[in-house]
Amino acid sequence: MDKIKPTITITVTGENVHNVGYRYFLLTSAIDLGLAGFNARNTMKGNELQLVALIEGHEEAIADFKKLAERQRPEHSSVTSIVFEDTDSAVMRTGEYAQVCTTVQFNKAIPQLLDFRDDMKEMKSDMKAVRKNTDTIPQTPEEIKAIREDIQPGYAAQIQLVQAHIPAIKERWGMSI
Repeated sequence: MDKIKPTITITVTGENVHNVGYRYFLLTSAIDLGLAGFNARNTMKGNELQLVALIEGHEEAIADFKKLAERQRPEHSSVTSIVFEDTDSAVMRTGEYAQVCTTVQFNKAIPQLLDFRDDMKEMKSDMKAVRKNTDTIPQTPEEIKAIREDIQPGYAAQIQLVQAHIPAIKERWGMSI
């Protein structure tokens, strides 16, 4: 005969317990330990960030979950306290909560994927324009050399003009010549 499955509330409080993967960390632990029920939510108590999780399962699994929750934390979290309390609250089935989490993540990803798709369309359009204009790009070293020789006389005149003005600029700024 199965023992009655106890239910507990876990309240994790700290400066950084939201948006660091804490719910997913605890969910993975609940799945690994075979907990029948699990759900979690981010909340606030005054100015403090909190994560509140409900778990349901056999006493041994709950004891293991408590140990894990006290010893391990997501990498970027900052926790000031973890409180465990018995409760009679209803708890979502662990698998159902995992499906909810998957849906939440997809909802976060969809706008970014759509932006990525639009960026790719724009890049493809730009690439088509570049391909159309390749006939104006010099194809051989001889063509490149000819263009460079055409441009050099203009550059030489500009450089001579700048060099002629350097002494006047230095004098105006009080620099030694």
